[in-house]
Amino acid sequence: MDNDSTERIVSGLRRWIANATPGAQLPSNRALVAEYGVSPVTVAKAMRSLRALGLVESRPGVGTFVRASRAARLPDYGWQTAALRSPHARIPDLSTPLRDAPPDVIAMHSGYPVRELLPQRLVRAALTRAARADAALSPAPAAGRPDLQAWFAQELGEAFGAGVTPPTAREVIVLPGSQSGLSSIFRALVGFGQPMLIESPSYWGAILAAAQCGVRLVPVPSGPNGPEPEELSRAFGETGARVFYAQPTFANPTGAQWDPERAGQILDVVRGHGAFLVEDDWAHDFGIEGNVRPVAASDDAGHVIYLRSLTKSVSPAIRVAAMVVRGPARDRILADRGAEAMYVSGVLQAAALDVVTQPAWRTHLRDLRQQLRARRDLLIEALAQHVPGAVLEHVPRGGLHLWLRLPDAVDLARLVRDCEAGSVLVAAGDEWFPAERCGPYLRLNYCGPDPQRFGEGCRILGRALADQLD
Repeated sequence: MDNDSTERIVSGLRRWIANATPGAQLPSNRALVAEYGVSPVTVAKAMRSLRALGLVESRPGVGTFVRASRAARLPDYGWQTAALRSPHARIPDLSTPLRDAPPDVIAMHSGYPVRELLPQRLVRAALTRAARADAALSPAPAAGRPDLQAWFAQELGEAFGAGVTPPTAREVIVLPGSQSGLSSIFRALVGFGQPMLIESPSYWGAILAAAQCGVRLVPVPSGPNGPEPEELSRAFGETGARVFYAQPTFANPTGAQWDPERAGQILDVVRGHGAFLVEDDWAHDFGIEGNVRPVAASDDAGHVIYLRSLTKSVSPAIRVAAMVVRGPARDRILADRGAEAMYVSGVLQAAALDVVTQPAWRTHLRDLRQQLRARRDLLIEALAQHVPGAVLEHVPRGGLHLWLRLPDAVDLARLVRDCEAGSVLVAAGDEWFPAERCGPYLRLNYCGPDPQRFGEGCRILGRALADQLD
């Protein structure tokens, strides 16, 4: 009731101010109390609201007056041009996968699964319990909570074969999302101006992190089964690089998956050149067909730095990931983490561990596999029906995306604009190439909202494509 009275006074006085001259004195608080039949406290709140809006100004001991309008002076930030100098890396616009989708838009551009694909009940209950625990009021260890470190080590260790020493909890560093881990790895192990090998195409976030760290990217072509070992060895030899960033399982954006033989050959190349393989296992929980065995499960000599994220599969609001790194490299990376973030929120760590140790977590992953399959196949069917001019070069066995090849004559930027004009958001593939693109591609997310609208979205995409080709 008090809020309604305050709004009534503010509304009435705004009408009065609109017809008054600058500097005119408002009625006194006593007069307003009588006019509106409210308390002095309510009138005082209304006056505070008007001052916050910049409509009035108070003069102690005199009264309240209509504020005189002043010509707005545009701020001059020109001095910052000299202070900042030229950036050492290109500053990109906000990446397409991070864009918010307006209501009623068919969103196939995002990099995250929709809420319906998350363990919502588990997450809400875990956050409630974590907020009541000591973690809500205490700092966490720099490398992470020991129980969460042990969970990550055990999960990876279960994939290790006989004769290969599994990781220990101490060799795990908990991260506030894998993106920050990439930045630490690139700074600590590659360094400014130094070369690093990367699959092409590859994750746009890794490309951006490397650019911000001043790392010189060397693209290695990669197909549905990963890069050719001979091509990778040649790139190591020519550049002197000592780090190779890759996504062996359900790569973003292509959905590629290395078969065990190819993975072993690539690991042999990395060992032969005395280098590191940064294995980004971002889609570990998004398998559709077959089982996932990380490349890191074949290495106990510290050549593989293994990244494992829970952000996409548990909740985007719980940005928790981890890296498994062995030897002196761990200490170097942990020092960088301390300089950047000190530690990861104990509440988020506790909530993440709570979710993944519940029996219902495994049930959720089994159900998720079926939902991913249905959504993937539904989008593939819609593309075949409505976008015949495009080619799906590879059907992914997991992940969240389809990688769609378009005819060479297509103006990709125009196609994206035309789709958006038709209320369909798609992601142009250019962001996933560390150098020049090898053709026009789109990355489409089959885990966004409203899968029942895939057909409608593909019809709009197909019309936009046909308009160009015609």
